[in-house]
Amino acid sequence: MTTSTSTSNNILEIKNLTKQYPGFLLDSISLSIPKGSIIGLIGENGAGKSTTIKTALDLVHKDSGTITFWGQEISSSNQIKEDIGVVFDGINFYKTLTPAKTGKVLAASYSQWNSSQYSDYLQRFQLPADKEIKTFSKGMKTKLCIAAALSHAPKLLILDEATSGLDPVMRDDILDVFLDFVQDEEHSILMSSHISTDLEKIADYIAFIHKGKLLFCKTKDELRYCYGILRCRTEEFQRIDKSDILAYRKEDYQWDVLVADKENAKRKYKPCVVDDATIDDILLLYVKGERIK
Repeated sequence: MTTSTSTSNNILEIKNLTKQYPGFLLDSISLSIPKGSIIGLIGENGAGKSTTIKTALDLVHKDSGTITFWGQEISSSNQIKEDIGVVFDGINFYKTLTPAKTGKVLAASYSQWNSSQYSDYLQRFQLPADKEIKTFSKGMKTKLCIAAALSHAPKLLILDEATSGLDPVMRDDILDVFLDFVQDEEHSILMSSHISTDLEKIADYIAFIHKGKLLFCKTKDELRYCYGILRCRTEEFQRIDKSDILAYRKEDYQWDVLVADKENAKRKYKPCVVDDATIDDILLLYVKGERIK
């Protein structure tokens, strides 16, 4: 599954990516990231989100498949590595350094480093430039990583649970920074997150990985405005057309059925209640529910 965009418009293309560990298989993942877009990567713990990201970045050796950034493999060009900003869920800097000293190290590492922009981000994120990183909270360390990633002029940001340690107010500020980043439609973001409200605010596409397989990559608007949850009794559930059922789950007093066209379901199954579906609702029904064989 890929987003429906032309190859020339894609910053990142993952095709048939496979990686096997004992007890786990990342199974032929295909995903494209268009310019100017934010793709949210969702899935339960252990589904394969981090493996997909690390393999795409050549931090983990893939078993098969192709990964290209701007049509080139990441290992073929140092410039590609400069053009990608990465933030993982964890600090990657020496804890005895200060943000100011970290900036000097990074200035020597990136030809595109912008010291002025880095200082602006430190100020905006309320990070003291001269305090050792080891004194920072998890949220402060996360903000430092985001500031560093944004300050070497990347064209693509790859974020693995990057907002998980932030309070709601700072998370909202960071999300606005991410929206600003893609405004010129030349930059893109691939962002894995367990915080569905973050993705509902900023993502253009939602890609769902479950047990190593990419179940879908769809526009956020399609999920928000088309998907729904049909709630019904057993006798009504038995009359539902199987082709309308994406996933289903038996609750204590009703059946919950995920459908891709809630307006059609309202017309077709009038005795049933059809509610809107959030990203969390969709994920839970796919993960904890069943699907028609």
